Amino acid sequence: MASETDRTLKELFALANKVGNRRYHRLTQQDFGDYRSFDYWRYINGDSECGTTEASRTWVRDNSDRHCPICGEQYSQNNGRSIDHKLPRAQYPWLSLDFRNLWVICYQCNQEKGERHWYEYEHYIFTRHPARYEDIVFFRPRHLLKSLKQG
Repeated sequence: MASETDRTLKELFALANKVGNRRYHRLTQQDFGDYRSFDYWRYINGDSECGTTEASRTWVRDNSDRHCPICGEQYSQNNGRSIDHKLPRAQYPWLSLDFRNLWVICYQCNQEKGERHWYEYEHYIFTRHPARYEDIVFFRPRHLLKSLKQG
């Protein structure tokens, strides 16, 4: 029998996929513009280092400290910081510049998360790194997901 957490995650997977797929097929020119604007906000001359524009460097500084919220390691120990989309921009391009969807994590954790949807990532952490699960739940994009449900 599935636990309450597994059932809840399964329901959240279904809802996120339903909302994402419905919205993805109605992308607007503004959505594509926001998708590209993120690149201009974050990068200078194709440099992929976290926060290379003054605006993104300031945002990173204001929204992070010295340690990754996932693994707890100092950013300098894990190849620095990266700006990550909690809900992947490939699946939710209209959320590219929604700051509720962004967080700063270390490069190594960003690589591990990859393009997983948030709840796939929660499940991954729950099964592979259970000691980190409570921290991941704390960072769950609740308000963002509620806004998707209403949209």
